[in-house]
Amino acid sequence: MWRKARIVMAGACAAGVCVVPTAAGPATAATAEAAVSAKAATAEAAAVSAKAATPAGVKKKDEPYCARYKCIALTFDDGPWPYTPALLDTLKKHKAKATFFLLGRKVAYRPELTRRIYEEGHDIGNHTWTHPSLTDLSDGEVFEEVSSTSNIINQTIGKMPDYMRPPNGATDSRIASLMADLGLPQILWTGSTLDWQARDTKVIAQRTLKLAKRNGVILLHDIVPETVKAMPGVLTALEKQHYKFVTLTTLLQGRKLRPGEVYPPRGK
Repeated sequence: MWRKARIVMAGACAAGVCVVPTAAGPATAATAEAAVSAKAATAEAAAVSAKAATPAGVKKKDEPYCARYKCIALTFDDGPWPYTPALLDTLKKHKAKATFFLLGRKVAYRPELTRRIYEEGHDIGNHTWTHPSLTDLSDGEVFEEVSSTSNIINQTIGKMPDYMRPPNGATDSRIASLMADLGLPQILWTGSTLDWQARDTKVIAQRTLKLAKRNGVILLHDIVPETVKAMPGVLTALEKQHYKFVTLTTLLQGRKLRPGEVYPPRGK
């Protein structure tokens, strides 16, 4: 028994060298704990460093443009018209983009001006052929007004319009259904300057500035000379308020409107 006990207690011995197993004591546990603490401190320091590299308030570059900037969409109806080139010159000077809702008959008469609008980076929308209140027309007449305008726009710029605007904002569930069949969302506005009624440069400028808000859609007309004259001052004033002038497509930030859908929703 004594010989057997000596072998167990001594551990394994070979060539005069014995290895005796030892249990983890307090010193070993403290070393492990220190390693974990050091690792945690390193991770925390890395997180703090990363946060410092991205200051508070800085948006990620992959966010939509209008999530990073204060956007507004200026929209112009009823052209193209002889005043439109002057408006395009002003927009170009201010590096501003806009959306033009064109009449089919005017596109047919001024194809080169229509192409200039498109080539300078503005959106082109369908505003019917002759500007009737669609709710007063039969289904067939509505189809003719809108489809003929889409076709002439496509023939002129090589692209079908993505949106339409019902003249006078006259729409209802029937018109929405017909526009759904034609694959066109309906674009209204968050504010109208009533520039066609005012015919006063100062009044139009004041109304536009009052209606301005982030992600707003403002209704104007490039067939009103006073509106075109007001735009240099309006753009300068809104630039000082840090607005970015964008097309409707940019304003939507990648959202695809349903055919027939009204945007912005009425009452908003």
